[in-house]
This record gives sequence, C-alpha cells and structure tokens, in this order.
Amino acid sequence: MAEPVKLIGCFGSPFVHRVEVALRLKGVPYELIEEDLNNKSDLLLKHNPFHQKVPVLLHGDRPAVCESLIIIEYIDEAFSGPSLLPSDPYERAMARFWAAFMYKECKDSMWIADGEVQAASAREMKANLTLIERQLPEGKKFFRGDTIGFLDIAVGGIAHWMGVFEEIAGVHLLIEEEHPALCRWAREYILDETVGQCLPDRDRVVAALTPRKELYVSIAKAMAAQK
Repeated sequence: MAEPVKLIGCFGSPFVHRVEVALRLKGVPYELIEEDLNNKSDLLLKHNPFHQKVPVLLHGDRPAVCESLIIIEYIDEAFSGPSLLPSDPYERAMARFWAAFMYKECKDSMWIADGEVQAASAREMKANLTLIERQLPEGKKFFRGDTIGFLDIAVGGIAHWMGVFEEIAGVHLLIEEEHPALCRWAREYILDETVGQCLPDRDRVVAALTPRKELYVSIAKAMAAQK
C-alpha cells in the first residue's frame, strides 16, 4: 500500500501550485491541507518551525520536506512516472540554475510600486524575462520541449500570477511585443490539462493579494535597497 502524501499549502500561492503540478504530473495522489497564514496551525509550526511557510510535503512517516523547488526534486526522485528534470547532466544543471534565477532575481521586483524606483525595477524585471525567454527551445511549446518539465513548473508563476501582480502594482511587465515567445509559452502552460486542474481562480487571487500589497511593496523595496 502506498504511503500517504499530504501537502500543506494555502490558496493562491504560486509555490504551492508548483508542488501540486509536480504531484499531478507524476500521478501521485495527495491530500491538500489549506493553511491560514494569518493564523498558522500547530501542524505547520511542527513541520516547518524555522521558516513557518508553505509549501510543506509530508510523505509517510518521514520528516517534512520544505521549499518548493526542493520538494519538486524530491517528488521526481521518490515517485515513478515521467521525469521532471532532464536526464542529461548539463541540461539538468541549467534547469536548476534558471529555476533559482527566477526565484532570486524576479520575485521581488514585481512589487516595486512608485516613481523612479518602480521604473528601474520594471526595466530589471523585463531584462530578466528576456534572459528566461532565451531558454525556450526554438519551435517547442515548453522549456522541457514538448512536455512540461522542472523549469516550466519553476517559472509557472509568470503564466498565471504575473498578470495579477501587474494589476495590483499598476505596471506592465510581460508584453506580447517585447516577449512573444514567453507569452506563447504562458498560454500553453495555462491551457495544459494537468496545470489547469490546480490553477487558482484569478479573481480570487487578486482579491486575496490586494490587501497585502503594501507589505509586498515594502519587502520589495528593502530587497532592492540591498542590491
């Protein structure tokens, strides 16, 4: 009998979405436990006491696995099904590099929300999107080729959440004329049947994130000041 798999997550998180896509692509049944991050449960504090963040993966009686990209790699190795990471060592290393790049360089600059700082941040974000776009194989639907893989999952937030951030922050970052290949990829990603099964409703995501805009903006400004 297969060991139970549980995912501690919350509504509207692109990081939780990553893990759900990976589980579904591998065909792994799982229970999603939705967390209220304003009132964190004992379960979350027990299994991720240091960061106290989601996602957290529980697999049988093993200690919890935390951090979305690490969880995806664990899922890829622990369960049978189509491989998410490339088999070639170089391609695997590049997928990991660009996944880390997306997290480190892109996630905060979307929230800079005023004046010259916003303009500079938008230019930086667009330059980073250009670098990511160049990793798309010519003539292919996804970064992995014809099927969704590790890097597609890692940058999947661009496809569904970028528009949400643009609407809330009042900026335009991903534009068809500037990034046509990345826009095509985003549409293909959203239209994928497996991905669509765990995409949160866009209007609900906007409603959930808008009250926290000032917090995200302050964090993004602090991160920008450190660069």
